[in-house]
Amino acid sequence: MKLAEKRIVAAVVLAVPAVWRAAVAQEDAATATMQEVVVRASRIDASEPLDSRRLGAASLAPFRAATSDSARLLDGLPGVSLYGAGGVSSLPVIRGLADDRIRIQVDGMDLVSSCANHMNPPLSYIDPTHVGGVSLFAGVTPVSAGGDSIAGTILVGAPPPAFAKTGEGTLRQGQAGAFYRSNGSARGANLSATVANEMFSANYSGSTAQAGNYSAGDHFKAAGPSDGTTVWLAGDEVGSSSYKSENQSLSFALRHAEHLLELKFGYQHIPYQGFPNQRMDMTLNDSQQVNLRYLGQYPWGSLEARAYHDQTRHKMNFLEDKLQTIGTMRNPAGMPMETKGTTTGATLKAEIVFSERDLFRVGSEVLKYHLDDWWEPISPVVAMPMAGMKGSTFWNINDGQRNRFDVYGEWEARWSEQWLSQLGLRSSTVAMDTGNVQGYNTPYYGNPANPSSIPGAFNYQDHQKTDHNVDLAALLRFTPSAEQTFEAGLARKTRSPNLYERYAWSTNNPMAMSMVNWFGDGNGYVGNLELKPEVAHTVSASASWHDATGERWGVTVSPYYTHVEDYVDALRCSGGTGMSPCQGSNLTRSDGFVYLQFVNQSARLYGADVSGHFPLLQDGAVGSVRMTAVVSYVRGTNTETDDNLYHIMPLNAKLALVQRSGNWTNTVEGVLVGAKSEVSQVRNELATSGYGLLNLRSSYEWKQLRIDLGVENVFDRFYESPLGGAYLGQRPMVYGTAVPGTGRSIYAGLNLRF
Repeated sequence: MKLAEKRIVAAVVLAVPAVWRAAVAQEDAATATMQEVVVRASRIDASEPLDSRRLGAASLAPFRAATSDSARLLDGLPGVSLYGAGGVSSLPVIRGLADDRIRIQVDGMDLVSSCANHMNPPLSYIDPTHVGGVSLFAGVTPVSAGGDSIAGTILVGAPPPAFAKTGEGTLRQGQAGAFYRSNGSARGANLSATVANEMFSANYSGSTAQAGNYSAGDHFKAAGPSDGTTVWLAGDEVGSSSYKSENQSLSFALRHAEHLLELKFGYQHIPYQGFPNQRMDMTLNDSQQVNLRYLGQYPWGSLEARAYHDQTRHKMNFLEDKLQTIGTMRNPAGMPMETKGTTTGATLKAEIVFSERDLFRVGSEVLKYHLDDWWEPISPVVAMPMAGMKGSTFWNINDGQRNRFDVYGEWEARWSEQWLSQLGLRSSTVAMDTGNVQGYNTPYYGNPANPSSIPGAFNYQDHQKTDHNVDLAALLRFTPSAEQTFEAGLARKTRSPNLYERYAWSTNNPMAMSMVNWFGDGNGYVGNLELKPEVAHTVSASASWHDATGERWGVTVSPYYTHVEDYVDALRCSGGTGMSPCQGSNLTRSDGFVYLQFVNQSARLYGADVSGHFPLLQDGAVGSVRMTAVVSYVRGTNTETDDNLYHIMPLNAKLALVQRSGNWTNTVEGVLVGAKSEVSQVRNELATSGYGLLNLRSSYEWKQLRIDLGVENVFDRFYESPLGGAYLGQRPMVYGTAVPGTGRSIYAGLNLRF
């Protein structure tokens, strides 16, 4: 066992005995799993918190065969959209705010993207077939669920451990599945097996997914070789969109009365993943995780403790579609770039039932993150024509550290049958630092700082930064009757910059700047040591009308408004010497890739989400039919420059007819997206046209067998993805083409429980 893992285990072993004591439990013999205490939800009031949505296993099942990207499981939720990226690495957006502005937890772990292009976001570390549930908090997020984020929180987890029923003996169960999708010849398989008795449970889960490049609905570029020599891509083929992913986990759980101790080991191996909107591709992503949790219920409430460690090794280079050429000679080395990230975290939280009216949640969190990002020099023989890419190792981030310590308290009160309030306060301290750096041909790392050089000027400055952040959230719910619910909330949320936003340093090499880009726009970015934390002030409301159970029909309208102080946006960089791309026309160019620096400005976002479901036919000759609808609109502007914020999803809607008859469930879904014309001028963001798509889904369940069939984009409609970014999937990488969406794809999935 590694030293870091030993420390985690030792810390929890010392802490758990203090709270582990025998409790007389009345165990429910009718269930095979321990009833979990979900700290983010109230046990006084069973309804969902403000602006929250939850998806259980039954809701997720129809979509698992259609995607290998866990982020896409959230695509149908109100207010959620996705930045385009690799085949298993989309970046979720909540009401116009994306990526690091969202707190994303996977099995209770706060994972971090260890990549200058964010190719390994948190949701890429869990396969859709292993997701047991999803919770979304948008806008006004309770402080018990938030922290170091301004957009909201996404919680994704595997199914809870299964145990044998009382008197059942040994439980042996599992499931196996496989899928195939025609577009890109995507295929994969998954397996899960559990052996358990009443007190002990062991589970293994594994999955693999693989796909080639996908095809758009029509030709969007000229057909031809991607590198001038060997690789031929058709005019409708989206280069650099192939991938392969493997995930495995092994978990053990021990249950005694109302107490649960769970230990998980996770491993991910991605040998390659193409990115059609990035200049680089992923050529390796290996991750090892250990996750230890204690959960207990007491007469006074519940207690949960967790400690975890993640170690990620990540590599970037060119896959075949982007492979570098020099004249007619292929460069076998490409442009190797590597990162190593380690995350160690611990949480302790309690839910205290103080009275029939009052519920308190208190907790503390520690997160320690370390990052090294370095680029090996290219062989001098091959790289001679590529000035500035040989000699020394390029250190993009050296010994980067971002450590966070939080404490919070939250009070929830049930004043009457109609009124419920929630008030919370969180204090967060974020300490950041990094070591000295060097360029390919400027080996100043380890030497006295030289302020006259670009890396020397960076090294000469003080890198240590400490932010003291405060979050506040106040929520109020009014339920005048069983058919109506009204909610409103105010929040102050903060997020400190990430390591790249503060410490990416190179401004004298266009290639180096272009490697810092998780936006998919093809531009280059440089950090800013003087960045301040973002502070978002949000007001949100929600009105819901529904039947008494909320199952038959319902409609919810949720408007919101957010003002962000010190919003981390970008300005064109200027000045510089030598090869610096910040010179010349960079300030005025309006039709090409540009170079920018992160800066604090201010921003405003507002919009509304509308969702509903209505019965159209009950128990007719064709079974039951109901309609579902989700409509979302968001507008985002930079209030200092009057520019549009980047990657704001245009008005969009999803309308579906769902028919159920016996074991069959059939869905006809329409996707409508407006034109994207309000684009970011500073980034030269590409506009996209509006479009409509038709999707068909069908599933059949019989005993332990489930079969899923479907057709996405039935009419093979060509469309440009509004959040897909700029097409960089093959050479030459030319400005002006948006990444297109996927053309028609026929898929089938099979899942067998045993």
